[in-house]
Amino acid sequence: MNNLIECQQVSYHYNSGKIKTPVLEALNLSISSGESIAILGQSGCGKSTLLNLLGGMSQPSKGKVHLNGTNLGQLSEDKITELRAQHLGFVYQFHHLLKDFSALDNVAMPLLIRGDDKQVALTSAGELLSKVGLKDRLDHRPAELSGGERQRVAIARALITQPSCLLADEPTGNLDAKNAADVLGLMIELNQAQNSALVMVTHDKKIAQKMQRILILENGQLSES
Repeated sequence: MNNLIECQQVSYHYNSGKIKTPVLEALNLSISSGESIAILGQSGCGKSTLLNLLGGMSQPSKGKVHLNGTNLGQLSEDKITELRAQHLGFVYQFHHLLKDFSALDNVAMPLLIRGDDKQVALTSAGELLSKVGLKDRLDHRPAELSGGERQRVAIARALITQPSCLLADEPTGNLDAKNAADVLGLMIELNQAQNSALVMVTHDKKIAQKMQRILILENGQLSES
């Protein structure tokens, strides 16, 4: 398998005046198409920071992050945004849906932003929402949906562009046990169906055990569980 995302000796620290607070230290990571990875670690250990680096939303203090063979550190912000739109989807603990738009419009939005035909975008969004069990909720706004339904919309929105990799930050953290299990199963199912990579930050060992690989982030380093 080819490496879709690769971190080479990545370090990251926060600056507070003259004080540097290290978060990640000379970290290496390779992510291949089709695999699922859970990243476990204590609160504040840098899991979300790592996800932001993988997604090109932050740049490492040292080291390199490659996305589809391209060093993100050598690109302008516009080029990073373009590459991210081509290859990555994001799901967060909070759904971040646009409250004044329907589920259908929320899911179609990434296609409309990149300039796809409106009717084609809406048709694709409707098909994907049907796949995640929301064919009867297309015209509902977020406030009219349950927590589990909102997260399903967020997953559909992340997958509508058929990204090479889905980055998920505690995507079931606000859901009850049943909805969490349903959402997790859905993400794994779609990950396998599309042969996309799935990288999930979580604190839940039961969720992590559903992934093909479990990585522990501790003292700025990753280790296989």
